[in-house]
Amino acid sequence: MMKKVTILLPAYNEEASFPLIIENMKKVIADNPNYEWEFLMVNDGSTDHTLQQMIRLHESDPHYNYIDLSRNYGKEVAMMAGFDYAQGDALIIMDADMQHPIDVIPEMLRYWEEGYDDVYAQRQGSQESWLKRKTSQWYYKVLQKMTRIPIQKDTGDFRLLDHSCVAALRQMRESERNTKGMYSWIGFHKKGIYYQQQERLEGKSKWGVWSLMNLAVNGITSFTTAPLRLASVMGVVVSAVAFAYLIYIILMTNLYGDPVQGYPTIMVTVLFLGGVQLLSLGILGEYLGRVFNEVKGRPGYFINSYNGKRHETDSTKQPSSES
Repeated sequence: MMKKVTILLPAYNEEASFPLIIENMKKVIADNPNYEWEFLMVNDGSTDHTLQQMIRLHESDPHYNYIDLSRNYGKEVAMMAGFDYAQGDALIIMDADMQHPIDVIPEMLRYWEEGYDDVYAQRQGSQESWLKRKTSQWYYKVLQKMTRIPIQKDTGDFRLLDHSCVAALRQMRESERNTKGMYSWIGFHKKGIYYQQQERLEGKSKWGVWSLMNLAVNGITSFTTAPLRLASVMGVVVSAVAFAYLIYIILMTNLYGDPVQGYPTIMVTVLFLGGVQLLSLGILGEYLGRVFNEVKGRPGYFINSYNGKRHETDSTKQPSSES
């Protein structure tokens, strides 16, 4: 019996990318005939004709299934829905813009057959700007130093996951998600391979500067409590510096008769302490906001339909293999 492999394609306003998707998925089937293929598309509340393209593909080709989310939840939640509905023995996550090359899929499958559960792809190069590449590298270095769990650098969501990894990820229902951290947290037998990220041919990137900054903050606060410890350390350091400065003023006044500096000293001290306090409150607020969202216990998402059937709207249910 052939093993089934699901390729997960989350999409938000990717109407222009569908000719590339069709071309690439046909090549995947042709190049890997020993596997049964499912292409699971997730419409993340698109405002263009992405959903219509998915419906057309599903009706013309049984390899394609689609989930239509009730609104735009973001890529992390769209992948969560994909984990819930994927039917394959293994799952490959790819971007719908087709910047992830399909040439590495045979290598992923080979390592999977050798017993690896998570075959992750590391970027060897990309068409992104120098600043974007460097900030990404710095982010992963900072994240690694903040946690004791190994973090794969230059690695995104492009990877093959065995069904055991997918089953583990299905159990992690938090709404404030950092899937890249989850891949590391669940463990399992991992193997890294290299790939060259391709240039985007159709459409435009949805990741602006603000979106990337928000993703970085979410990643750190969802995966480690190190910033909370940093706030405590800053409080200790500031208190120590303030005490040392107090001793210095007393000694200078009593021994040398130097007059105590007034307004400038007070202003600098107040502004410095105010900045530290606001930074600490901001860090606490980030974590408190996540606690606030999690304790509501809301489902991670709702769907309009799975393959056009509207009865599947519970985010804790998966479709039957006949769907």
